[in-house]
Amino acid sequence: MQRNRLGRSAVEITRLSFGAAAIGNLFTAVDPAQAAAAVDAAWDEGIRYFDTAPHYGLGLSERRLGEALRSRPRDAYAVSTKVGRVLDPLPAGEVPAAAGGLSEGFAVAATHRRRWDFSADGVRRSIEDSLERLGLDRIDIAYLHDPDDHGEAAFREAYPALERLRAEGVVGAIGAGMNQTAMLTRFLRDTDVDAVLCAGRYTLLDHSALTTLLPEAAARGRSVVVGGVFNSGLLAEPRPGATYDYTAAPLSLLDRALRMKAVVEGYGLPLRAAALHYPLAHPAVAGVLVGTRSPDEVRDAAALLRAEIPDALWDELRAEGLLTDEPGGDGNREGN
Repeated sequence: MQRNRLGRSAVEITRLSFGAAAIGNLFTAVDPAQAAAAVDAAWDEGIRYFDTAPHYGLGLSERRLGEALRSRPRDAYAVSTKVGRVLDPLPAGEVPAAAGGLSEGFAVAATHRRRWDFSADGVRRSIEDSLERLGLDRIDIAYLHDPDDHGEAAFREAYPALERLRAEGVVGAIGAGMNQTAMLTRFLRDTDVDAVLCAGRYTLLDHSALTTLLPEAAARGRSVVVGGVFNSGLLAEPRPGATYDYTAAPLSLLDRALRMKAVVEGYGLPLRAAALHYPLAHPAVAGVLVGTRSPDEVRDAAALLRAEIPDALWDELRAEGLLTDEPGGDGNREGN
């Protein structure tokens, strides 16, 4: 599988990456054997970039991913994790709140709880704890995780701490991961991040990353990893009740997705294939991150990546007014 370098760092990632939130029991429990089999399937398909975070299952995702990768050659793959939430042991006798909703949609372990911490000490502690859970001696990529409401601390304390860890060789590349473009663009402009992870903002239905984020990354030689290519479900299977950004999809977007599906299926392809390929053609995009919880889901994502997408498909989507990226916005796009 093709690899791309992240910015000016020495870290390379595959065009398709394994999002490990699901094997941390995101929304649905995954047993240990299935989690290990999913990572094995990713390896067999040539995937060599694996993304996790302490937030995912209160460390469960990191532990499972580390166990599954333990026998693999360390220089053959890249792992990213995140900082900004630390895991504190629960006081004796305290019971954690039940999981529910997006930010807490994980099976809750009975021994720890999450706490926001974008301090320099919190970043270093978070990386040290992640290294222990993963069983690694270095992290390839460390992202600031959802600093939306913690901008001042993220820029003043957390980011400089990541720079120091990069200089020490504890992490290979640094960046930020968010579901918005404004602050990610600021990171590209005001800091020396290698890459940003942008979720849900560069998809068939949402092109907001084209306004400033992607041009800024391209101009500065930085990389973008795109997550949320299915917008949490609508572009995977558009149907009544499907979710868009983790809430019920508005009828107007559902209608648009269904019309897209009809066009794409006219070329003998599932809508998922177009959704996966769309962001990859931009020169600033180093890869896409897809969350998978089973070997079948991994193999499906890899098969979608291998699909040939004719230029005529993109032309028809635009001609029908379904793909509404800026005129000329596909000038750097390549046929897939």
